[in-house]
Amino acid sequence: MAGTENTNRAVFGLNGVTGMLIATVLLLSILVVLTIWGLGVQQKSATNYYDPTPITSNLDNVKMNSTANADFAFKDAK
Repeated sequence: MAGTENTNRAVFGLNGVTGMLIATVLLLSILVVLTIWGLGVQQKSATNYYDPTPITSNLDNVKMNSTANADFAFKDAK
């Protein structure tokens, strides 16, 4: 096919500069959202840290297989 030539050369098409800019803006916006989300999690954890005292203070009553061990397990921070 000697006569076929690619005449569909849109520089600003979705597979050109516009597509690259869309992908770059999308990736940067994902980066910004995840960074803000991570900073929020860090700030919340810094003021609401976990207190390990309930599990480290008394382990004498912990049995090998017992449902009462839930009393000594890690609990979520309030």
